[in-house]
Amino acid sequence: MQRLISHHPAGSWPRAEARDHATLDYDHRHRRRLRIRSDSGAALLLDLPKAVAIAEGDGLRLEEGGWVGVIAAPEPLLEIRADDPLHLVRLAWHVGNRHVAAEVRPAGALRIRPDHVIAEMLAGLGGRVSQLVAPFQPESGAYAPGHSHSGHSHD
Repeated sequence: MQRLISHHPAGSWPRAEARDHATLDYDHRHRRRLRIRSDSGAALLLDLPKAVAIAEGDGLRLEEGGWVGVIAAPEPLLEIRADDPLHLVRLAWHVGNRHVAAEVRPAGALRIRPDHVIAEMLAGLGGRVSQLVAPFQPESGAYAPGHSHSGHSHD
C-alpha cells in the first residue's frame, strides 16, 4: 500500500504530474489517517502529520515520490437561496448559530448537508430550500489552523 505523506493546496503542487486521483466526499477530505482507493483502484494510506481540510484540486504527495490529485465527490446537499443579500445574511446567521457546516456560494446561496429540521427552519424564515447533488466544501471556520485574532492563534 502506497502512503500519502503530505498535503499541498491547489496551485502549490505540479498538477500535471499527478499519477492518479482520489475522489473523496467531505468526510473523507478532513482526515489525518485513512485507507482509501484511488480512482484507478490503487490502495492508498493517507498518513499525514495532522488532520487537514483537503479541498478539490489539492495534491497529496506519495512517500516514494509522485502525486495524487484530489477530486471532491458529489454528495446530497441542500441549497438555500434568499430574496436579497440581507435575507441571505440572516439565514446564514441561523445556520451558523446551530453550528451547521455551510458552504457560501458565489451566486448568493448557502449549501448544507441534508437536515430536515434545519431545512424546515430556513423555509419558515422565507428561505428557498432545494435539494441537489454537488461537491461540498464548507467554510473552515474561525478556529481553523492559521486563523488568529486578539493577539493569539489557534494553531
